[in-house]
Amino acid sequence: MADDADDASVLRSKRNATQYQILVEIAERQPAVSQREIADEIGITSQAVSNYLQELVEREYVRKHGRGRYEVTKEGVDWLISQTDGLREFVSHVSEEVIGQVEVDTAIATADVSEGATVSLTMQDGVLRATPGETGGATAVAVSDAEAGRDVGITDFDGVVDYDYGTVTVVTVPPIRDGGSAEVDADAVAQRAPDHDLVAVAGNEAVALADAAGLDPDVRFATDEAVTEAATRGLDVLLLAVGDELAAHTDGFRNQNVAYEVVDLT
Repeated sequence: MADDADDASVLRSKRNATQYQILVEIAERQPAVSQREIADEIGITSQAVSNYLQELVEREYVRKHGRGRYEVTKEGVDWLISQTDGLREFVSHVSEEVIGQVEVDTAIATADVSEGATVSLTMQDGVLRATPGETGGATAVAVSDAEAGRDVGITDFDGVVDYDYGTVTVVTVPPIRDGGSAEVDADAVAQRAPDHDLVAVAGNEAVALADAAGLDPDVRFATDEAVTEAATRGLDVLLLAVGDELAAHTDGFRNQNVAYEVVDLT
């Protein structure tokens, strides 16, 4: 019997797709195989399973040992692997090349938005906002209804959202072995905070310094990814970081072209 699966993806033939499913079910159940269970699992009749099993035996993908006892052969395993590799490549193509071109992002609606409506995009307080209508600049199309203040899916982007990156001011805090937060001028830290949109802390010594300065951090246990993302969304960040954490943060800032300043307030 001609093997029309060798040169075609398992998805291109219903027959091949069904045989693939049956082989998988046999591999999971062997050697005792219930045709009824397989039929119920993949949604075909028991007679259809019987017919497919006969074909799989003829193709030497399955070996029959007696009534209700089957085993997937090496040839059958090789075919499963080849088809699975093909499926993996197809899924990768869909996820990376197809879905990626139909990108859907999320914004917060500034007013009620209807599905299919054109919206204008702005960045406010580090959050992407969608306003009904075209007011200039970047636009998109809503893929869902949303009330004001709720999240809305958007696609078909046109233009660039106009906003500037924020900056990061890093206050270094000595590790506890070198004196910890007590070595830093807490009043000087408190004076800098109002000039920033967010206060972030990295390390327990930094938490103690924020408390001494009377600050309630917006970002606790700050990672370089979190601080960098805030800056790339246009927010100015005051980061209190233990010296041991400093290198990871500054490396992240440089990689994302985020402007930063390191200050010593000891």
